[in-house]
Amino acid sequence: MYKLLVIEDDVMMSDMLSMYMSGEGYEIKQAENGEKGLQLVEQFVPDVLLLDLMLPDWDGIELCARIRENSSVPIMIVSTKSEVSERVQALRAGADDYLCKPFSMHELSARVEALIRRSRIMQASAAESIQPEGGIAAQKEIKLDAERRLLLVRGAFVETTFSEFEIMKLFLSHPGKVFSREDLINAIRGYDSFVTDRAIDVHIVNLRRKVEKNPKEPHHIRTVWGVGYKYAPEDVPAPQ
Repeated sequence: MYKLLVIEDDVMMSDMLSMYMSGEGYEIKQAENGEKGLQLVEQFVPDVLLLDLMLPDWDGIELCARIRENSSVPIMIVSTKSEVSERVQALRAGADDYLCKPFSMHELSARVEALIRRSRIMQASAAESIQPEGGIAAQKEIKLDAERRLLLVRGAFVETTFSEFEIMKLFLSHPGKVFSREDLINAIRGYDSFVTDRAIDVHIVNLRRKVEKNPKEPHHIRTVWGVGYKYAPEDVPAPQ
């Protein structure tokens, strides 16, 4: 049974989400404010988190960033705020998905399932990739730690969001291959979930900050103008 944490101050909405997802087979915990939510992230250790942006004690974006500092749990924002700027801020803060109220419970359930499914698949795939014989392990500077869903960058562990981890897994599995933004969207969301080209660009900016020696002149995560992005391993010369 997967565990789901709902951080939502609207009691009716929280109860509705909890009842529906409980009926789908999830173990549920509810938090009516950010402080209780932070406590439950540590104590309950959820497999996925639903987070409202408007809470009585925390700004939802700030709370998302705070949770992301210590946890790689997939975070889905559920909010009445539909502006693109809000979505971008949430993604930059570490959110993995964004669903605007009102929404279909069926869609919510499908998105939660997708987040957990991809999380498990990536963990299993990364476990294989870090074996001594694996191709990814041959990359000297950057490796994946499946158990903790972290990147090992030049000997130091770096925490990533759910989506960042999946993008890096894709890059490391196919060094040199050019991925369009649509390729990356399909890899981390599936065909029926909300995500934009802008969201991919935000993830790339954040990943460069985490893996590149000089994010302004990236060696590994390179832009292929007019197409998308590719990953260059250590033995590929830096662009001139």
